[in-house]
Amino acid sequence: MPYTLQKKIKQFSLALLICLLFMAAAISTLGLRDQIVVADLAIVPGNTVNPDGKPSDRLRGRLNAALRLYMAQKCKAILVSGGTGEEGHDEAEVMKNYLVEHGVPVAAVYTDNQGINTFATARAAATLMHEKNWKSSMLVSQFFHIARFQLAMKKFGVEPVGHVHSTDYEIRDAYSLTREVFAYFEYTFSNPQVQ
Repeated sequence: MPYTLQKKIKQFSLALLICLLFMAAAISTLGLRDQIVVADLAIVPGNTVNPDGKPSDRLRGRLNAALRLYMAQKCKAILVSGGTGEEGHDEAEVMKNYLVEHGVPVAAVYTDNQGINTFATARAAATLMHEKNWKSSMLVSQFFHIARFQLAMKKFGVEPVGHVHSTDYEIRDAYSLTREVFAYFEYTFSNPQVQ
């Protein structure tokens, strides 16, 4: 391989790495700086449910963050959104049961069992907010997911006014953050209205 081509490949690789690191830092900074406001609805996307039917640590972290918001009267209601995972459990139902068991009234918890991805959750949230004439929302997820979650909501015409991240951290968050950089770019150029 000619020297000049090698040099250009190295320069391109370095520029790409710097871009990825910058995006990861921006996503982390946004997600770790909670913006807690009073909102009509807190929206919690699903995650893994353990084989025994209990929320995984990651999912429980999200639910506990939403629970704190509700108990502090920072939201009127909570939407839990998820699909049915490999373990065979309806994530939304498990999430609802967890919140109710911890003191949230049944009437304040809405479920969406079609939330198989972030776009699907955003679609369900936008529909619910339109039906209820709710104007403000708080997003609740892991820190690395907040930026893409906001983007998905905006694509459905909802400007989230706040967000809070789960304080449950794991080693695999480093992998998840890297994945989110690429997922954010994918969501940027996707049209969820035709999916």
